[in-house]
Amino acid sequence: MYCQIEKGLKVYAYVIMSNHVHCVLSCKENELSAVIRDFKTFTSKEILKSIKTEVGESRKDWMLELFKNKGLNNKRNKDYQFWKQDNHPVELYSNYFIDQKIEYIHQNPVVSGLVEKPEEYIYSSAKNYCGEEGLLKVEYL
Repeated sequence: MYCQIEKGLKVYAYVIMSNHVHCVLSCKENELSAVIRDFKTFTSKEILKSIKTEVGESRKDWMLELFKNKGLNNKRNKDYQFWKQDNHPVELYSNYFIDQKIEYIHQNPVVSGLVEKPEEYIYSSAKNYCGEEGLLKVEYL
């Protein structure tokens, strides 16, 4: 929500999986690559802060060590590296291609065996596309 409010990011579809994120985005007010950079910066700081301060987090030590080691191998980081440095942007050039990508995004948790139906997965815009309120506000293409 931070980038939606502060940077003018428009979210059309998304899914947040345990080890990756897929989304359909645009931004008219700022360069999309800069907004994605800011998103990565903001979320990595928040997630790392949460890991460090969560009292019952049993995986804290090895997760922080893993992120720290990744950060040491990348001169663009000061301490930790949470996100990969690269993205895999794809231009959506037709309605058919847009529908195909949104379907792929929403099917990720189903294919992974986490849910039976896409709208059952809370960290996805599939719920929005079924007429229910999801975690994030989405705009429809």
